[in-house]
Amino acid sequence: MTTGLPSQTQVIELLGGEFARAGYEIEDVVIDARTRPPRITVVADGDDPPDLDTIAALSRSASTLLDGLGDIADRYVLEVSSPGVERPLTSAKHFRRARGRKVEIALTDGSALTGRVGETRDDAIAFVVRDGRGWAVRRVPLADIVKAVVQVEFSPPAAAELELAELTEAGRGAGGVAGGEERR
Repeated sequence: MTTGLPSQTQVIELLGGEFARAGYEIEDVVIDARTRPPRITVVADGDDPPDLDTIAALSRSASTLLDGLGDIADRYVLEVSSPGVERPLTSAKHFRRARGRKVEIALTDGSALTGRVGETRDDAIAFVVRDGRGWAVRRVPLADIVKAVVQVEFSPPAAAELELAELTEAGRGAGGVAGGEERR
């Protein structure tokens, strides 16, 4: 049974250039033909996390390009979103983009740390961790990190913690945002 939907590779090839011109790259494409109507989800990320206006613009561009294929037989729902806080950090660019975020990491020696991501440089991150009643910066090689997940925060971080991560409140990114619409 054919769905009339493009493949993941086709979506990436079709939308990749447009997203790159806007300063974003496609992190993932999920096509779910089991739902009615079928759903195409495109996850985009960049050095500056996309806000709702950017997500809306990317969604409009993606919709126009996908509609231009002409061989999508059915209606579909298109959703363009950013990765959000639940995405594991697996590469240097993920850590660079998570600067200022609170992250829990598991290390190759079996230990775990929770702290705030600072600068990512030379295959290591500056990681702001608790040190008694204050804060300290610990250099953590990316090769020593087995798993890293951004943590949800319900209260603002301490100013001293942000200073060590070299951030101001205005420089902090938002969690994931999404926009979508039913097409055709």
